[in-house]
Amino acid sequence: MNEQALTLGQIRERGIQVLRERLGIVDMVRFLQQTETGWGNYTEERHQWLGDPDLRTVAKAIQRKSPGNKI
Repeated sequence: MNEQALTLGQIRERGIQVLRERLGIVDMVRFLQQTETGWGNYTEERHQWLGDPDLRTVAKAIQRKSPGNKI
């Protein structure tokens, strides 16, 4: 079989077509809703969790977690 690679858009289009044919429109939508991307602002939340450490602080934390590996 010697097919050309599909673009991501073509793959998505074909996938939705197969889902619609096999599941029907209602169950296709239900399936797609299960794979939604989520909510919130990860970047803002990440700064709340991690703060804004400098490189030296990060390097020391790595060294503490990896005994024997010196940076």
